[in-house]
Amino acid sequence: MRELGYVEGDNIAFVQRWADGNADRLPALAAELVEMKVDIITTAGTPSAQAAMQATSTIPIIMATGNDPVGVGIASSLSRPTGNITGVVTLVSELAPKRLGLLQELIPHLTRIATLVDLGNASSVLAEHETEPAAKTLGISLQVVNVHGPKELESAFRSMLEPRVDALVIQVSAMFFGERTRLAELAAKERIPTIVSERAYAEAGCLITYGAGFADTFSRAAEYVDKILKGAKPADLPIEQPTKFELMINLKTAKALGLTVPPALLARADEVIE
Repeated sequence: MRELGYVEGDNIAFVQRWADGNADRLPALAAELVEMKVDIITTAGTPSAQAAMQATSTIPIIMATGNDPVGVGIASSLSRPTGNITGVVTLVSELAPKRLGLLQELIPHLTRIATLVDLGNASSVLAEHETEPAAKTLGISLQVVNVHGPKELESAFRSMLEPRVDALVIQVSAMFFGERTRLAELAAKERIPTIVSERAYAEAGCLITYGAGFADTFSRAAEYVDKILKGAKPADLPIEQPTKFELMINLKTAKALGLTVPPALLARADEVIE
Protein backbone atom coordinates (compact mmCIF):
# COMPACT_ATOMS: atom_id res chain seq x y z
CA MET A 1 0.00 0.00 0.00
CA ARG A 2 2.91 2.34 0.69
CA GLU A 3 4.17 1.78 -2.85
CA LEU A 4 0.75 2.91 -4.07
CA GLY A 5 0.99 6.16 -2.13
CA TYR A 6 -0.74 5.28 1.14
CA VAL A 7 0.82 6.12 4.51
CA GLU A 8 -0.76 4.85 7.70
CA GLY A 9 -1.86 7.68 9.95
CA ASP A 10 -1.76 10.09 7.02
CA ASN A 11 -4.19 9.01 4.30
CA ILE A 12 -5.14 5.49 5.45
CA ALA A 13 -5.80 3.56 8.66
CA PHE A 14 -5.49 -0.20 9.09
CA VAL A 15 -7.59 -2.23 11.53
CA GLN A 16 -6.51 -5.85 12.01
CA ARG A 17 -8.38 -8.80 13.43
CA TRP A 18 -6.85 -12.28 13.78
CA ALA A 19 -8.63 -15.56 14.48
CA ASP A 20 -5.34 -17.33 15.31
CA GLY A 21 -6.35 -20.37 13.27
CA ASN A 22 -9.75 -20.72 14.97
CA ALA A 23 -12.36 -20.40 12.23
CA ASP A 24 -15.16 -20.27 14.80
CA ARG A 25 -14.02 -16.76 15.75
CA LEU A 26 -14.25 -15.36 12.24
CA PRO A 27 -17.96 -14.38 12.15
CA ALA A 28 -17.63 -12.27 15.32
CA LEU A 29 -14.44 -10.62 14.06
CA ALA A 30 -16.04 -9.81 10.71
CA ALA A 31 -19.06 -8.36 12.51
CA GLU A 32 -16.71 -6.11 14.53
CA LEU A 33 -15.24 -4.67 11.35
CA VAL A 34 -18.69 -4.05 9.89
CA GLU A 35 -19.76 -2.33 13.11
CA MET A 36 -16.71 -0.05 12.82
CA LYS A 37 -17.93 0.98 9.34
CA VAL A 38 -14.63 0.27 7.61
CA ASP A 39 -14.42 1.19 3.93
CA ILE A 40 -12.95 -2.14 2.75
CA ILE A 41 -12.41 -5.57 4.26
CA THR A 42 -9.46 -7.65 3.06
CA THR A 43 -9.34 -11.36 3.82
CA ALA A 44 -6.75 -14.14 3.85
CA GLY A 45 -8.23 -17.57 3.22
CA THR A 46 -11.64 -18.83 2.18
CA PRO A 47 -13.21 -19.05 5.69
CA SER A 48 -12.35 -15.37 6.29
CA ALA A 49 -13.97 -14.39 3.00
CA GLN A 50 -17.07 -16.43 3.81
CA ALA A 51 -17.36 -14.81 7.25
CA ALA A 52 -16.99 -11.33 5.74
CA MET A 53 -19.68 -12.07 3.14
CA GLN A 54 -22.06 -13.24 5.85
CA ALA A 55 -21.40 -10.05 7.81
CA THR A 56 -21.97 -7.54 4.98
CA SER A 57 -23.38 -7.32 1.48
CA THR A 58 -22.36 -3.69 0.97
CA ILE A 59 -18.78 -3.16 2.20
CA PRO A 60 -16.30 -4.18 -0.53
CA ILE A 61 -14.38 -7.37 0.29
CA ILE A 62 -10.98 -8.06 -1.26
CA MET A 63 -9.58 -11.60 -1.09
CA ALA A 64 -5.79 -11.72 -0.81
CA THR A 65 -5.67 -15.53 -0.82
CA GLY A 66 -8.20 -18.33 -1.09
CA ASN A 67 -9.25 -21.36 -3.06
CA ASP A 68 -11.73 -21.66 -5.93
CA PRO A 69 -14.33 -18.97 -5.04
CA VAL A 70 -16.84 -20.39 -7.50
CA GLY A 71 -16.48 -23.91 -6.15
CA VAL A 72 -17.12 -22.81 -2.56
CA GLY A 73 -19.97 -20.48 -3.50
CA ILE A 74 -18.28 -17.13 -2.88
CA ALA A 75 -18.55 -15.83 -6.44
CA SER A 76 -20.73 -16.64 -9.45
CA SER A 77 -17.72 -16.54 -11.79
CA LEU A 78 -14.13 -15.33 -11.89
CA SER A 79 -14.68 -12.92 -14.75
CA ARG A 80 -17.87 -11.39 -13.31
CA PRO A 81 -17.87 -12.03 -9.56
CA THR A 82 -21.00 -9.87 -8.88
CA GLY A 83 -21.86 -8.76 -5.38
CA ASN A 84 -19.33 -7.06 -3.11
CA ILE A 85 -16.36 -9.45 -3.30
CA THR A 86 -13.38 -9.79 -5.63
CA GLY A 87 -9.62 -10.12 -5.34
CA VAL A 88 -6.93 -12.74 -5.86
CA VAL A 89 -7.12 -16.51 -5.38
CA THR A 90 -4.36 -19.07 -5.05
CA LEU A 91 -6.18 -22.02 -6.69
CA VAL A 92 -4.76 -24.52 -4.24
CA SER A 93 -7.03 -27.36 -5.35
CA GLU A 94 -6.21 -27.11 -9.06
CA LEU A 95 -2.54 -27.80 -8.36
CA ALA A 96 -3.23 -31.27 -6.93
CA PRO A 97 -1.97 -33.20 -10.00
CA LYS A 98 1.25 -31.18 -10.05
CA ARG A 99 1.93 -31.85 -6.37
CA LEU A 100 1.39 -35.58 -6.76
CA GLY A 101 3.72 -35.54 -9.77
CA LEU A 102 6.41 -33.89 -7.66
CA LEU A 103 6.02 -36.61 -5.04
CA GLN A 104 6.39 -39.26 -7.72
CA GLU A 105 9.63 -37.68 -8.90
CA LEU A 106 11.01 -37.75 -5.38
CA ILE A 107 9.60 -41.13 -4.33
CA PRO A 108 9.70 -43.49 -7.35
CA HIS A 109 8.01 -46.33 -5.40
CA LEU A 110 5.07 -44.09 -4.46
CA THR A 111 1.91 -46.21 -4.34
CA ARG A 112 -0.04 -45.04 -1.30
CA ILE A 113 -0.50 -41.52 0.07
CA ALA A 114 -2.63 -39.84 2.71
CA THR A 115 -4.25 -36.43 2.55
CA LEU A 116 -4.88 -34.45 5.74
CA VAL A 117 -8.13 -32.45 5.62
CA ASP A 118 -9.53 -29.82 7.98
CA LEU A 119 -13.28 -30.44 7.93
CA GLY A 120 -13.89 -26.94 9.25
CA ASN A 121 -12.32 -25.34 6.19
CA ALA A 122 -14.22 -25.35 2.86
CA SER A 123 -11.00 -24.88 0.86
CA SER A 124 -9.42 -27.88 2.59
CA VAL A 125 -12.38 -30.08 1.69
CA LEU A 126 -12.48 -28.79 -1.90
CA ALA A 127 -8.74 -29.40 -2.33
CA GLU A 128 -9.19 -32.97 -1.12
CA HIS A 129 -11.89 -33.48 -3.73
CA GLU A 130 -9.37 -32.40 -6.39
CA THR A 131 -6.69 -34.71 -4.97
CA GLU A 132 -8.82 -37.86 -5.24
CA PRO A 133 -9.16 -37.92 -9.08
CA ALA A 134 -5.52 -36.85 -9.47
CA ALA A 135 -4.38 -39.82 -7.37
CA LYS A 136 -6.66 -42.19 -9.29
CA THR A 137 -5.28 -41.00 -12.62
CA LEU A 138 -1.73 -41.67 -11.43
CA GLY A 139 -2.61 -45.07 -9.99
CA ILE A 140 -1.96 -43.99 -6.41
CA SER A 141 -4.01 -45.28 -3.50
CA LEU A 142 -5.36 -42.42 -1.36
CA GLN A 143 -6.24 -42.43 2.34
CA VAL A 144 -8.34 -39.43 3.38
CA VAL A 145 -7.66 -38.38 6.98
CA ASN A 146 -10.20 -35.87 8.32
CA VAL A 147 -9.68 -33.81 11.47
CA HIS A 148 -11.78 -31.24 13.31
CA GLY A 149 -9.04 -29.53 15.31
CA PRO A 150 -5.44 -29.62 16.60
CA LYS A 151 -6.22 -32.24 19.28
CA GLU A 152 -6.81 -34.84 16.55
CA LEU A 153 -3.47 -34.43 14.75
CA GLU A 154 -1.49 -37.07 16.65
CA SER A 155 -4.16 -39.73 16.14
CA ALA A 156 -4.40 -38.65 12.49
CA PHE A 157 -0.72 -39.45 11.96
CA ARG A 158 -1.05 -42.78 13.76
CA SER A 159 -3.82 -43.73 11.34
CA MET A 160 -1.36 -43.33 8.45
CA LEU A 161 0.89 -46.12 9.71
CA GLU A 162 -1.31 -49.21 9.30
CA PRO A 163 -1.07 -49.66 6.39
CA ARG A 164 1.79 -47.22 6.08
CA VAL A 165 1.58 -44.40 3.54
CA ASP A 166 4.51 -43.34 1.36
CA ALA A 167 3.76 -39.62 1.64
CA LEU A 168 1.28 -37.07 2.97
CA VAL A 169 -0.50 -34.18 1.24
CA ILE A 170 -1.47 -31.52 3.79
CA GLN A 171 -4.40 -29.52 2.45
CA VAL A 172 -4.85 -25.79 2.90
CA SER A 173 -6.14 -24.69 6.32
CA ALA A 174 -5.54 -21.76 8.64
CA MET A 175 -5.56 -24.24 11.52
CA PHE A 176 -2.91 -26.37 9.85
CA PHE A 177 -0.86 -23.26 9.09
CA GLY A 178 -0.86 -22.35 12.76
CA GLU A 179 0.20 -25.91 13.58
CA ARG A 180 2.79 -26.19 10.79
CA THR A 181 5.79 -26.72 13.09
CA ARG A 182 3.95 -29.43 14.97
CA LEU A 183 2.87 -31.05 11.70
CA ALA A 184 6.48 -31.09 10.51
CA GLU A 185 7.57 -32.64 13.81
CA LEU A 186 4.88 -35.33 13.65
CA ALA A 187 5.82 -36.15 10.07
CA ALA A 188 9.50 -36.35 11.03
CA LYS A 189 8.69 -38.60 13.99
CA GLU A 190 6.74 -41.03 11.80
CA ARG A 191 9.15 -40.56 8.86
CA ILE A 192 6.43 -39.47 6.44
CA PRO A 193 7.39 -37.17 3.52
CA THR A 194 5.02 -34.19 3.21
CA ILE A 195 3.96 -31.78 0.49
CA VAL A 196 1.98 -28.59 1.17
CA SER A 197 1.02 -25.41 -0.68
CA GLU A 198 2.63 -22.61 1.38
CA ARG A 199 6.40 -22.03 1.63
CA ALA A 200 6.20 -21.44 5.40
CA TYR A 201 5.64 -25.18 5.84
CA ALA A 202 9.02 -25.98 4.26
CA GLU A 203 10.62 -23.39 6.51
CA ALA A 204 8.99 -25.20 9.45
CA GLY A 205 10.45 -28.55 8.36
CA CYS A 206 8.01 -30.09 5.86
CA LEU A 207 9.63 -31.66 2.81
CA ILE A 208 8.18 -29.88 -0.24
CA THR A 209 5.92 -26.92 -0.88
CA TYR A 210 4.45 -25.89 -4.20
CA GLY A 211 1.94 -23.11 -4.68
CA ALA A 212 1.33 -19.46 -5.40
CA GLY A 213 3.67 -16.96 -3.78
CA PHE A 214 1.79 -15.09 -1.07
CA ALA A 215 3.98 -11.99 -1.39
CA ASP A 216 2.77 -11.66 -4.98
CA THR A 217 -0.91 -12.29 -4.21
CA PHE A 218 -0.97 -9.80 -1.33
CA SER A 219 0.70 -7.16 -3.50
CA ARG A 220 -1.94 -7.69 -6.17
CA ALA A 221 -4.68 -7.52 -3.53
CA ALA A 222 -3.31 -4.10 -2.52
CA GLU A 223 -3.89 -2.93 -6.09
CA TYR A 224 -7.54 -3.97 -5.77
CA VAL A 225 -7.84 -1.95 -2.55
CA ASP A 226 -6.38 1.05 -4.35
CA LYS A 227 -8.87 0.72 -7.21
CA ILE A 228 -11.82 0.43 -4.80
CA LEU A 229 -10.70 3.47 -2.84
CA LYS A 230 -10.57 5.38 -6.13
CA GLY A 231 -14.16 4.48 -6.96
CA ALA A 232 -14.16 1.09 -8.68
CA LYS A 233 -16.86 -1.45 -7.81
CA PRO A 234 -15.96 -5.03 -6.78
CA ALA A 235 -18.36 -6.50 -9.36
CA ASP A 236 -16.45 -4.70 -12.14
CA LEU A 237 -13.09 -6.22 -11.13
CA PRO A 238 -12.52 -9.84 -12.23
CA ILE A 239 -11.08 -12.24 -9.68
CA GLU A 240 -7.44 -12.89 -10.60
CA GLN A 241 -5.67 -16.23 -10.66
CA PRO A 242 -2.01 -16.68 -9.71
CA THR A 243 0.68 -16.32 -12.35
CA LYS A 244 3.71 -17.26 -10.24
CA PHE A 245 4.27 -20.52 -8.40
CA GLU A 246 7.06 -21.40 -5.99
CA LEU A 247 8.71 -24.76 -5.44
CA MET A 248 10.63 -25.17 -2.20
CA ILE A 249 12.50 -28.26 -1.05
CA ASN A 250 13.79 -28.81 2.48
CA LEU A 251 16.95 -30.78 1.73
CA LYS A 252 17.68 -31.20 5.44
CA THR A 253 14.35 -32.96 5.86
CA ALA A 254 14.96 -35.10 2.76
CA LYS A 255 18.29 -36.30 4.15
CA ALA A 256 16.70 -37.07 7.52
CA LEU A 257 14.11 -39.20 5.70
CA GLY A 258 16.81 -40.97 3.67
CA LEU A 259 15.56 -39.52 0.39
CA THR A 260 17.80 -38.47 -2.48
CA VAL A 261 16.36 -35.51 -4.34
CA PRO A 262 16.88 -35.90 -8.11
CA PRO A 263 19.18 -33.20 -9.54
CA ALA A 264 16.54 -32.23 -12.10
CA LEU A 265 14.05 -31.55 -9.31
CA LEU A 266 16.60 -29.55 -7.32
CA ALA A 267 17.35 -27.47 -10.40
CA ARG A 268 13.67 -26.51 -10.72
CA ALA A 269 13.35 -25.46 -7.09
CA ASP A 270 12.98 -21.74 -6.39
CA GLU A 271 14.59 -22.28 -3.01
CA VAL A 272 16.37 -25.14 -1.27
CA ILE A 273 16.68 -25.29 2.51
CA GLU A 274 19.89 -27.00 3.56
